[in-house]
This record gives sequence, C-alpha cells and structure tokens, in this order.
Amino acid sequence: MIGFETGAAGFMLLVLLVAALAFILYLVPVQLWIAAWASGAYVGLLTLIGMRLRRVPPGTVITGRISAVKAGLDIPVNDLEAHYLAGGNVVRLVNAMISADKANIPLPFKRAAAIDLAGRDVLEAVKMSVIPKVIETPKIAAVAKDGIQLIAVSRVTVRTNLDRLVGGAGEETIIARVGEGMVSTIGSAATHKDVLENPDHISKRVLAAGLDAGTAYEILSIDIADVDVGENIGAKLQIDQANADKQIAQAKAEERRAMAVALEQEMRARVVEAEAEVPRAMAEAFRQGNLGIMDYYRMKNIQADTSMRDAIAGAEDEPPAPQRR
Repeated sequence: MIGFETGAAGFMLLVLLVAALAFILYLVPVQLWIAAWASGAYVGLLTLIGMRLRRVPPGTVITGRISAVKAGLDIPVNDLEAHYLAGGNVVRLVNAMISADKANIPLPFKRAAAIDLAGRDVLEAVKMSVIPKVIETPKIAAVAKDGIQLIAVSRVTVRTNLDRLVGGAGEETIIARVGEGMVSTIGSAATHKDVLENPDHISKRVLAAGLDAGTAYEILSIDIADVDVGENIGAKLQIDQANADKQIAQAKAEERRAMAVALEQEMRARVVEAEAEVPRAMAEAFRQGNLGIMDYYRMKNIQADTSMRDAIAGAEDEPPAPQRR
C-alpha cells in the first residue's frame, strides 16, 4: 500500500510539473523571443509575458515587428500593441507602411493607424496610390443650347490622397461632381456638334474645376469614353408649349362662347318679360279709355295677317315633298 501511494503521489507530481511547464512555455513564448532576437528585432521576455497577460497575441505583434525591421522600419512594440488593443489590424498596417516606404510615399505610423482605425483598408489605399484606379461614370444626359440631348460616359482616373483619406469623401462624391461638371459643360455649348467635334473640351473644363477638393482621392485625368446623340428635347418642349397654348386658347374661346350664350339667354328672358307686360298694359289702357275695342280688333287682325304671311313664306322655303308612287 505504501508503494502504491508513493507511485500515485509521484504521478500527480509529474502531472503538476508537466502542467506547470506547459503554462510557463505558454506564458513565455520562447520561440518568438528567439525569432525576434535572431531577426534583430529584440523584444524582452517580460514584454512578451505582459502581452500574454494583456490578452494580446504575441505572434501577431512580433511578426509585424520582425517584418518592419527587416524592411528598414523601426516601429516600437508598444505602438503595435496599442494599435491591436484599439481594434486595428497590425499585419495590414505593417504591410501598408512597408509598401509605402518602398514606393517613396510618406506614411507615418500615426496616419496609417488612423486610416486603419477609421475603417478604411490602409493597404488598399497605398496600392491605389501606387497604381491609380479608373472609375467609370454612368450614362449622363445633358442638353446643349440648340435643344439636342447628348448622353456621355467618362472614365475618371484617381489615386488615393493619404493626407485626406480620413474624413475625405468617397467615390460617390467624385462621380456626382464629374457628372455635374459634364452637364454644365454640355449645357453651355452653343450646339451639340461642338461637343461631338471636341469632346476633350468637357474633360479639360471639368478637370480644371478642382472637383477632388475635400475628397479622399486626387483626380489625375478625365477621359470621355462615349458620346451619343439623344432626343431633340428643344423640339419636344416647343411642341408641348404649343399644345399648352392651344388648350389655353380653346379654353378662352369656350369661355367667350359660354358668356355669349348666357348673354343671349338673358336678352331673351328680358324680351319674354317685356312681352308679359303687354297684356297688362293693354288692360290698363282699356280701363283708362286710351284703347278702344276697334283698335284692339285692328291690332289682332294685323297680328293674324303677319302670322299668315310668315306661314306662307315658310312653306315656300321648304323643299317639295317627294311624290309617292
């Protein structure tokens, strides 16, 4: 029993020693310390242990440190660790600074860290500074002074401006400003033929307007890729205006006709009203003795004679009725 207990205690002690050794090797990354020392980017063991305690992966920071030192950049370990703790991408940051240094583009650590922490891809920004990017605008329609519509497409060559990358406007602003400049240039042309003959006038005028102000890019060139002739907007506007004038004139004529009909009806009403007063006046004349019976009969005879003459005249004007067979 004593031997068994002694063996069990020895086994537990061995397990504890192995666990302690594994914990020490995890806490003290000896391989990274040796790699950093051999690469000339020495980092103290206490610094590596502090990274473990601060939950910073030493492999990420040390790898970035070694890459920077090998490329001739001296980036302090504390700056790389602080950038990781702030939520940045250490490897991408170091690669961007190395690429900028090889391309002779000034990119301090603070600016690169600010760009990365702002959510922009700092490595892609450096690549775009070295290799410019071509942005193609959508089809933009504008009308020249002669009323002809032109539909143009342009290609804008830009490169990243690292100084304005933080807080600068993006590609959408560049496209909008270029489109506005194209519309203004085409609209100021006397005829659409001038634009078709010299499309480079558009690019020169738009490029001279300084459209990249306040953006994260620098415009290198603006090239007109395609110009098509659209519709005759001026003629359509004139036709629409003529139709509108016609409708207005018809409305005014209808208004005048309605007023004339109303006036005619009013005059007829007055005539009917005046005729209604005749019997009353005749009765008053009988009562006052101003009108006699013979005068009344003579007037009735005249009215009957007039009605007969009107009937005869109307019968003569009618066409003869067809004969029945």
